[in-house]
Amino acid sequence: MGIKVLLVEDEEKILSLMEAYLLNEGYEILTARDGKAAVQLFADHKPDIVILDWMLPQMNGLDACRRFREIGEPGIIMVTAKNEETDKIVGLEVGADDYLTKPFSLRELSARIRSLLRRMNRADSSEQGSVLRRGDLIIREDSLQVFKGTQELRLTPTEFKLLHLLASKPSRVFSRMQLLQHAFEEEFVIDERTVDAHISKLRKKLDPDPSAYIQTVYGFGYRFGTNHEN
Repeated sequence: MGIKVLLVEDEEKILSLMEAYLLNEGYEILTARDGKAAVQLFADHKPDIVILDWMLPQMNGLDACRRFREIGEPGIIMVTAKNEETDKIVGLEVGADDYLTKPFSLRELSARIRSLLRRMNRADSSEQGSVLRRGDLIIREDSLQVFKGTQELRLTPTEFKLLHLLASKPSRVFSRMQLLQHAFEEEFVIDERTVDAHISKLRKKLDPDPSAYIQTVYGFGYRFGTNHEN
């Protein structure tokens, strides 16, 4: 399979169970039991997916997530015992693509990894080679690249899918549920505010003005700004 997965978990029993299960699934596995070790392993080996516990010694999961995003663009699934909605939103805002709340089944973990890999897979596009030009934005679907002028913007796979969908149909209003289903594919129980968190991150990367490219339609969802259609 050739997919590297970095497991970051300080509880040895949980770490061993995840490692054994995912090895059997055919993944290459790296493990770390604290945040600082995880960041070093990531820098050395550049794994495709990171399963990241929130509560870690040395460096917590939120800080580690920020460091991963500074170094590269892995798929990140945050694992947390916290069940508060605000905690999940915070995790998404610092760079996680998805989250799991403990306790979770190993089958669900595997399903979440497969779903995230599909979102990251460049060959998964139904319009290979298409390029969208919206104002000073260039969106290349074949390479998952976005340029603002000459500057390349570093987007996560989820952010790219949201931007591409919105920009592909300027002025059309998409509901949060439509965006959620497009970005996540699997019918997991994910709160619609997950979309708000990803849109918030995406807006910050696009422009200091939050509504410069993506406009909120209150009570419904979002649309790509009409000022950037061409």
